[in-house]
Amino acid sequence: MGNTTRIPRAISRFDTYLENATRYLQAGSPETNASRLSIQEEEVTTLNGYYAEWSPLYLLYSDKKNSRTTAVTEQLHLIIEKTVDYDHQQHLLDRIASSPNVTVTDLDTFNIKGSLLAKTKRTKPSKAITELVLPDISQRGGGELAIKCRNSEGGRAAILKEANCVEYRYRVDEQAPTSVNNEGLNTGISTKASFTLSLGAENSAKYAYLYFRWYNTKYPNLAGPWSSLHSVLIL
Repeated sequence: MGNTTRIPRAISRFDTYLENATRYLQAGSPETNASRLSIQEEEVTTLNGYYAEWSPLYLLYSDKKNSRTTAVTEQLHLIIEKTVDYDHQQHLLDRIASSPNVTVTDLDTFNIKGSLLAKTKRTKPSKAITELVLPDISQRGGGELAIKCRNSEGGRAAILKEANCVEYRYRVDEQAPTSVNNEGLNTGISTKASFTLSLGAENSAKYAYLYFRWYNTKYPNLAGPWSSLHSVLIL
């Protein structure tokens, strides 16, 4: 998920990784690790589904003499590919790495060798960000939005110098949220100023409502102000 070295591609190592990851996300009380790290319930459900699909196949694969076949091996590799692709779509590991709540145990569990916190080498900002994100949002079809973030009119898409990512909150609904703090908004980050947000083809003809702000994962208290609400029809 994220960095290509984070998710093992070898079948035996992936088995351990996926089992540990799914159990870890559901652990924790009263707040689960998934909730603490802002991993959505539907994302946990998807990963659990991959593990449920994986487990019986891995049992067959483990019996090299009697039940390890080419078909079983190919199916296991397909699940690995699906897991990697899902992370690329949802940025799960990047979000965990950049979470203000991330711990050393989190990083070890998900095989994250360096988080955005560790990679950030810019000079520490001395004051809160004041610039607004100026997003350019266009429909790509299939439930996807292409988003480019700038900090000035006519400027090129780029992450603000004092930030290391753009944070966004959004939801697909018939009614627009009244505040960025409304319940039910999804939260995401992008370390790139130009990115694609996949909302699902099933949401075609509905509206997406989005807020944006510049964010520095190392200094979250210096985050920029939220933009005004942006709405776009999903195609």
